[in-house]
Amino acid sequence: MRLRAPYFVFAALFTLPLTRAASAQQPDSSTAARVGALLGVLADDSMEGRATGSRGGAAAARAIAAELERAGLRPAGDSGWFQRVPLAWRTSQMQGRDGQMRTVRRLVPLADLAARDTVSAENRPVAQAVNVVGILPGSDPALQNDVIVIDAHYDHLGIAATPVNGDSIFNGADDDASGTVAVLEVARMLARARPGPKRTIVFLLTTGEERGLLGTRWFIDHPVVPFERIVANLEIEMIGRPDSLAGGAGKGWLTGYDRSTMGQLLRDNGIPLVSDPRPDQRFFERSDNIAFARRGVPAHTISSYNMHSDYHRVTDEVRLVDASHMAAVINATARAAQLLADGPVPTWLPGGRPEAPPAAARP
Repeated sequence: MRLRAPYFVFAALFTLPLTRAASAQQPDSSTAARVGALLGVLADDSMEGRATGSRGGAAAARAIAAELERAGLRPAGDSGWFQRVPLAWRTSQMQGRDGQMRTVRRLVPLADLAARDTVSAENRPVAQAVNVVGILPGSDPALQNDVIVIDAHYDHLGIAATPVNGDSIFNGADDDASGTVAVLEVARMLARARPGPKRTIVFLLTTGEERGLLGTRWFIDHPVVPFERIVANLEIEMIGRPDSLAGGAGKGWLTGYDRSTMGQLLRDNGIPLVSDPRPDQRFFERSDNIAFARRGVPAHTISSYNMHSDYHRVTDEVRLVDASHMAAVINATARAAQLLADGPVPTWLPGGRPEAPPAAARP
């Protein structure tokens, strides 16, 4: 899509529900219509690629918070639905593979929120970077102190410096507006389930994944619940298109399938997920789940990424998403989340838990 909508168009989006085109939908399932309505807003050109610390990223965060509120969750950030993530731009010299030194400008985390006030204007992000966090309290007094984290990253790459065929926006429809839609839909469905999930569920939409898991790292270091209460993490990333190696439409795969008992739990209960068919790509280590896993939490990612050529390109657009496939995967993910909330706690299998890195190199 081309850069076309001025920033003030965001205000119009926030006056209506994201699901305005499908508001009559039954509450216990997702459909292609609901998926299309949600995805169409989050991956619209007006979100300007949802870059971390950008006005488009802030707009997306507000839209996501409105959906969590509509679903009936409780806000769990340090500022309502938002968990502020203090970041600053830093310029440094780095040596490239060709041996040449280059000037690199990157976002780095700050020690605390107060430190943001000491950053000069030119090194401060345009907007405050935030995670969006909602909680669904557990319904079982004996299990409600256990916490499941269901997450996706909503950030993407922003606006291209050089347009490609007149297109400047990294819309990120598959990466990872699709996972963000999944988290919102699972939250909506489980909030309306009766009886509700037994364990507490934190629904977490993070910023900064594309910049080095910045939002997830901040959440782990500043958890909204005691970190030791988190017993499992399920991330959703890139479910916008079917993958023939996973079985085609409506099917997905789970990273690190054989690392913990989560894969077997989901398989034994009929969740249509297979083991990651491309272990050589090391997808288990390439999403936010790895930060949780390295801190000891059984953590995996659901995906159906089929290695399409639009990855991290301006061509990752809504028109290429299979909304019916997405809805089927989302419904299966809701069942998986319910199983994690109600069933046995996943545990690492021998040799499955990844090594924790040194504190200076976390996550």
